[in-house]
Amino acid sequence: MKAFVVAAETVKDETLFAAYRKQVPGTLEPFEGRFVTRGGGLTLLEGEWPHSRLVIIEFPSRAAAEAWYRSHEYQSIIKLRHDSSVGNLVIVDGHVD
Repeated sequence: MKAFVVAAETVKDETLFAAYRKQVPGTLEPFEGRFVTRGGGLTLLEGEWPHSRLVIIEFPSRAAAEAWYRSHEYQSIIKLRHDSSVGNLVIVDGHVD
């Protein structure tokens, strides 16, 4: 079953975040991760949405998504994201009820 990493974030330091954004794609390849959307236009239809940026990354499985997040390659750049933005990051299964 596919899994998705979803990031909702507000960038606080564009220069630092750009350094992070540039390095992420290379960390995805070993885990067959691919961007579904990466910071495209966002329109709020209902409720509240505190963040201006949304990223969805598809993985072939939850195990692959978790392995990517825990990988040395991703962990070596995660501080750039933490230092340049605020937000939420979740993994969700691609299961439909």
